[in-house]
Amino acid sequence: MSAKTKEFWKSVLQIILLSAVMIGIAQLLLTFVIANEQIFGPSMQPNFSQYDRVIALRHTKVERGDVVILKAPDAPGEFYIKRVIGLPGDTVRFDKDQLYVNNQKVSEPYLKEYKADYSTYLAGSNYFTVKPNSTDSSFDLKDLLGRSTVPANHYFVMGDNRTVSKDSRYKAVGFISDNSKKYNGIQGVVKLRYWPLTEFKVY
Repeated sequence: MSAKTKEFWKSVLQIILLSAVMIGIAQLLLTFVIANEQIFGPSMQPNFSQYDRVIALRHTKVERGDVVILKAPDAPGEFYIKRVIGLPGDTVRFDKDQLYVNNQKVSEPYLKEYKADYSTYLAGSNYFTVKPNSTDSSFDLKDLLGRSTVPANHYFVMGDNRTVSKDSRYKAVGFISDNSKKYNGIQGVVKLRYWPLTEFKVY
């Protein structure tokens, strides 16, 4: 075998090995560091839409207002995208579209577009955020889930499209675990929307 041929096959082997290493690194990143997800359904409109693609960071601190990917507690094998409203130990209540956390008013600027459009409100209600299966706009955690505070290592989450979102207000979903391995665990915090390109955004 000529030196030129040996050099060629050496280069091919290096390319194969480098490709295998890169694929392995990418797989490790997707398993332990980031989650690459596509959004289905309207529960986070208008801020996230059907078929948007997002990157979520795993094992990072979760803050109020973060958008998270989580295992759907009521639909094994599926994932939800929701916004964190209550942190562990928080009290959460709504009174006529005003959110109160630990008895302090909390603004929700991400709802501004929807709240300005009355056609998005539940029929028979004058408010955008209501108790499930009712038009009651005043409720708290005790009303919804039978306890006054968010449990340790759990979160209270809601969709931005409140009239259609199935979220922590419903007992079938309830409080969400911070353990990604649990049936209702958070998989990551959304940090980037990369598709469609016209809606590219870093969070």
